[in-house]
Amino acid sequence: MINLIQREINSFFSSTIGYLVIAVFLVINGLFLWVFSGNFNILDSGFADLSPYFELAPWVLLFLIPAVCMRTFSDEMKMGTMELLLTKPIPLRDIVLGKYFGAVILIIIALIPTGLYVYTISKLGNPPGNWDVGSTLGSYVGLLFLVFAYTAIGIFSSTLSQNQIVTFIVAVFLCFALYYGFEGFATTSFDISQLGMKAHFDSVARGVLDTRDLLYFLSITLFFLFITIFKLKKQ
Repeated sequence: MINLIQREINSFFSSTIGYLVIAVFLVINGLFLWVFSGNFNILDSGFADLSPYFELAPWVLLFLIPAVCMRTFSDEMKMGTMELLLTKPIPLRDIVLGKYFGAVILIIIALIPTGLYVYTISKLGNPPGNWDVGSTLGSYVGLLFLVFAYTAIGIFSSTLSQNQIVTFIVAVFLCFALYYGFEGFATTSFDISQLGMKAHFDSVARGVLDTRDLLYFLSITLFFLFITIFKLKKQ
Protein backbone atom coordinates (compact mmCIF):
# COMPACT_ATOMS: atom_id res chain seq x y z
CA MET A 1 0.00 0.00 0.00
CA ILE A 2 2.97 2.31 0.61
CA ASN A 3 3.83 2.11 -3.08
CA LEU A 4 0.26 3.10 -3.98
CA ILE A 5 0.41 6.10 -1.66
CA GLN A 6 3.73 7.18 -3.18
CA ARG A 7 2.23 6.72 -6.65
CA GLU A 8 -0.68 9.01 -5.78
CA ILE A 9 1.53 11.69 -4.24
CA ASN A 10 3.89 11.57 -7.23
CA SER A 11 0.92 11.91 -9.59
CA PHE A 12 -0.21 15.03 -7.73
CA PHE A 13 3.19 16.70 -7.85
CA SER A 14 4.16 15.50 -11.34
CA SER A 15 1.43 17.83 -12.61
CA THR A 16 0.30 21.22 -11.37
CA ILE A 17 -2.48 19.80 -9.16
CA GLY A 18 -0.43 19.41 -5.98
CA TYR A 19 1.18 22.83 -6.20
CA LEU A 20 -2.10 24.47 -7.22
CA VAL A 21 -4.00 22.97 -4.27
CA ILE A 22 -1.42 24.18 -1.76
CA ALA A 23 -1.19 27.63 -3.36
CA VAL A 24 -4.97 28.13 -3.60
CA PHE A 25 -5.53 27.07 0.02
CA LEU A 26 -2.83 29.38 1.38
CA VAL A 27 -3.73 32.33 -0.85
CA ILE A 28 -7.47 32.23 -0.05
CA ASN A 29 -6.88 31.94 3.69
CA GLY A 30 -4.13 34.56 3.63
CA LEU A 31 -6.25 37.11 1.78
CA PHE A 32 -9.27 36.72 4.06
CA LEU A 33 -7.26 36.64 7.29
CA TRP A 34 -4.71 39.37 6.65
CA VAL A 35 -5.72 41.49 3.63
CA PHE A 36 -9.47 41.72 2.99
CA SER A 37 -11.50 43.72 5.49
CA GLY A 38 -14.31 41.80 7.14
CA ASN A 39 -15.25 39.41 9.90
CA PHE A 40 -12.33 37.07 9.14
CA ASN A 41 -9.58 39.72 9.22
CA ILE A 42 -7.45 39.09 12.31
CA LEU A 43 -5.75 42.49 12.27
CA ASP A 44 -9.10 44.30 12.18
CA SER A 45 -10.48 42.28 15.10
CA GLY A 46 -7.82 43.51 17.51
CA PHE A 47 -7.45 40.05 19.09
CA ALA A 48 -4.49 37.68 18.76
CA ASP A 49 -6.79 34.77 18.00
CA LEU A 50 -6.88 32.20 15.19
CA SER A 51 -10.60 31.43 15.48
CA PRO A 52 -11.35 33.28 12.18
CA TYR A 53 -9.00 30.87 10.38
CA PHE A 54 -10.75 27.83 11.84
CA GLU A 55 -14.13 29.26 10.85
CA LEU A 56 -12.95 29.83 7.28
CA ALA A 57 -10.80 26.73 6.64
CA PRO A 58 -13.64 24.13 6.69
CA TRP A 59 -15.46 26.07 3.94
CA VAL A 60 -12.33 26.39 1.80
CA LEU A 61 -11.57 22.68 2.23
CA LEU A 62 -15.19 21.85 1.38
CA PHE A 63 -14.41 22.89 -2.22
CA LEU A 64 -10.70 22.15 -2.33
CA ILE A 65 -10.76 18.49 -1.21
CA PRO A 66 -13.45 17.46 -3.75
CA ALA A 67 -11.30 19.15 -6.41
CA VAL A 68 -8.36 16.97 -5.34
CA CYS A 69 -10.39 13.74 -5.14
CA MET A 70 -12.59 14.13 -8.22
CA ARG A 71 -10.04 12.45 -10.49
CA THR A 72 -8.98 9.53 -8.25
CA PHE A 73 -11.28 6.86 -9.68
CA SER A 74 -13.25 8.76 -12.34
CA ASP A 75 -10.05 9.36 -14.28
CA GLU A 76 -9.17 5.66 -14.08
CA MET A 77 -12.62 4.76 -15.45
CA LYS A 78 -12.45 7.37 -18.19
CA MET A 79 -8.96 6.31 -19.35
CA GLY A 80 -9.89 2.62 -19.25
CA THR A 81 -7.19 1.77 -16.72
CA MET A 82 -9.67 0.82 -13.97
CA GLU A 83 -9.97 -2.77 -15.17
CA LEU A 84 -6.18 -3.05 -15.38
CA LEU A 85 -5.82 -1.69 -11.84
CA LEU A 86 -8.40 -4.12 -10.44
CA THR A 87 -6.79 -7.14 -12.09
CA LYS A 88 -3.45 -6.55 -10.37
CA PRO A 89 -2.64 -8.80 -7.38
CA ILE A 90 -3.44 -5.99 -4.96
CA PRO A 91 -6.40 -6.12 -2.54
CA LEU A 92 -9.13 -3.67 -3.47
CA ARG A 93 -8.98 -2.31 0.06
CA ASP A 94 -5.32 -1.37 -0.43
CA ILE A 95 -6.10 0.38 -3.72
CA VAL A 96 -8.80 2.52 -2.08
CA LEU A 97 -6.69 3.26 1.01
CA GLY A 98 -3.66 4.09 -1.14
CA LYS A 99 -5.60 6.71 -3.07
CA TYR A 100 -7.26 7.94 0.12
CA PHE A 101 -4.06 8.45 2.11
CA GLY A 102 -2.34 9.99 -0.90
CA ALA A 103 -5.02 12.70 -1.02
CA VAL A 104 -4.95 13.14 2.78
CA ILE A 105 -1.18 13.64 2.80
CA LEU A 106 -1.47 16.29 0.08
CA ILE A 107 -4.01 18.25 2.16
CA ILE A 108 -1.87 17.91 5.29
CA ILE A 109 1.09 19.33 3.35
CA ALA A 110 -1.15 22.30 2.49
CA LEU A 111 -2.02 22.75 6.19
CA ILE A 112 1.58 22.69 7.47
CA PRO A 113 2.53 26.23 6.28
CA THR A 114 -0.39 27.65 8.29
CA GLY A 115 1.80 27.04 11.35
CA LEU A 116 3.17 30.46 10.42
CA TYR A 117 -0.20 31.89 11.48
CA VAL A 118 0.37 30.49 14.97
CA TYR A 119 3.80 32.13 15.14
CA THR A 120 2.33 35.44 13.96
CA ILE A 121 -0.49 35.30 16.51
CA SER A 122 2.03 34.54 19.24
CA LYS A 123 4.04 37.65 18.33
CA LEU A 124 0.92 39.84 18.06
CA GLY A 125 -0.25 38.89 21.56
CA ASN A 126 0.05 41.33 24.45
CA PRO A 127 2.39 40.32 25.96
CA PRO A 128 4.00 38.29 23.12
CA GLY A 129 3.28 34.60 23.52
CA ASN A 130 -0.15 35.22 25.02
CA TRP A 131 -2.45 33.02 22.92
CA ASP A 132 -4.94 30.23 23.56
CA VAL A 133 -2.80 27.12 23.09
CA GLY A 134 -5.52 24.59 23.97
CA SER A 135 -8.11 26.04 21.63
CA THR A 136 -5.63 26.32 18.75
CA LEU A 137 -4.32 22.76 19.10
CA GLY A 138 -7.87 21.44 19.47
CA SER A 139 -8.92 23.29 16.33
CA TYR A 140 -6.03 21.78 14.36
CA VAL A 141 -7.02 18.30 15.57
CA GLY A 142 -10.63 18.99 14.55
CA LEU A 143 -9.47 20.24 11.16
CA LEU A 144 -7.40 17.09 10.66
CA PHE A 145 -10.37 14.82 11.38
CA LEU A 146 -12.52 16.98 9.11
CA VAL A 147 -9.95 16.41 6.35
CA PHE A 148 -10.24 12.65 6.94
CA ALA A 149 -14.04 12.78 6.51
CA TYR A 150 -14.07 15.17 3.52
CA THR A 151 -11.47 13.07 1.70
CA ALA A 152 -13.41 9.83 2.23
CA ILE A 153 -16.51 11.53 0.81
CA GLY A 154 -14.50 12.80 -2.16
CA ILE A 155 -13.02 9.36 -2.87
CA PHE A 156 -16.48 7.78 -2.81
CA SER A 157 -17.92 10.46 -5.10
CA SER A 158 -15.17 9.81 -7.66
CA THR A 159 -16.53 6.26 -8.17
CA LEU A 160 -19.98 7.51 -9.21
CA SER A 161 -19.16 8.89 -12.66
CA GLN A 162 -16.47 9.18 -15.31
CA ASN A 163 -17.21 12.90 -15.48
CA GLN A 164 -14.97 14.74 -13.02
CA ILE A 165 -17.29 17.76 -12.87
CA VAL A 166 -20.15 15.50 -11.77
CA THR A 167 -18.03 13.86 -9.09
CA PHE A 168 -16.87 17.28 -7.88
CA ILE A 169 -20.44 18.60 -7.56
CA VAL A 170 -21.62 15.44 -5.76
CA ALA A 171 -18.68 15.58 -3.33
CA VAL A 172 -19.27 19.27 -2.57
CA PHE A 173 -22.97 18.62 -2.00
CA LEU A 174 -22.33 15.68 0.35
CA CYS A 175 -19.64 17.56 2.29
CA PHE A 176 -21.90 20.60 2.64
CA ALA A 177 -24.91 18.49 3.66
CA LEU A 178 -22.96 16.64 6.34
CA TYR A 179 -21.06 19.71 7.56
CA TYR A 180 -23.78 22.36 7.71
CA GLY A 181 -27.00 20.77 6.46
CA PHE A 182 -28.19 19.43 9.82
CA GLU A 183 -27.45 22.71 11.55
CA GLY A 184 -29.25 24.64 8.84
CA PHE A 185 -32.43 22.63 9.33
CA ALA A 186 -32.22 22.52 13.13
CA THR A 187 -34.94 24.32 15.08
CA THR A 188 -35.44 25.07 18.76
CA SER A 189 -38.01 22.28 19.06
CA PHE A 190 -36.16 19.77 16.86
CA ASP A 191 -32.38 20.10 17.27
CA ILE A 192 -30.59 17.83 14.82
CA SER A 193 -27.39 19.89 14.67
CA GLN A 194 -25.47 17.19 16.58
CA LEU A 195 -25.85 14.93 13.55
CA GLY A 196 -23.69 17.28 11.47
CA MET A 197 -19.92 17.65 11.32
CA LYS A 198 -19.94 21.35 12.20
CA ALA A 199 -21.25 20.78 15.74
CA HIS A 200 -18.56 18.17 16.41
CA PHE A 201 -15.84 20.31 14.82
CA ASP A 202 -16.86 23.30 16.97
CA SER A 203 -16.78 21.06 20.04
CA VAL A 204 -13.21 19.92 19.35
CA ALA A 205 -12.17 23.48 18.44
CA ARG A 206 -12.96 24.59 22.00
CA GLY A 207 -9.92 22.62 23.12
CA VAL A 208 -11.78 19.67 24.65
CA LEU A 209 -10.99 16.40 22.86
CA ASP A 210 -14.15 14.39 23.47
CA THR A 211 -13.87 10.83 22.17
CA ARG A 212 -17.49 11.06 20.96
CA ASP A 213 -16.53 13.83 18.54
CA LEU A 214 -13.48 11.95 17.25
CA LEU A 215 -15.46 8.71 16.90
CA TYR A 216 -18.09 10.61 14.93
CA PHE A 217 -15.52 11.75 12.34
CA LEU A 218 -13.94 8.29 12.21
CA SER A 219 -17.38 6.74 11.66
CA ILE A 220 -18.10 9.08 8.73
CA THR A 221 -14.67 8.32 7.27
CA LEU A 222 -14.93 4.54 7.62
CA PHE A 223 -18.50 4.51 6.30
CA PHE A 224 -17.62 6.25 3.04
CA LEU A 225 -14.46 4.17 2.58
CA PHE A 226 -16.53 1.02 3.13
CA ILE A 227 -19.18 1.94 0.56
CA THR A 228 -16.40 2.94 -1.86
CA ILE A 229 -14.92 -0.56 -1.61
CA PHE A 230 -18.39 -2.11 -1.83
CA LYS A 231 -19.25 -0.16 -4.99
CA LEU A 232 -15.96 -1.04 -6.69
CA LYS A 233 -16.49 -4.71 -5.84
CA LYS A 234 -19.86 -4.59 -7.60
CA GLN A 235 -18.15 -3.16 -10.66
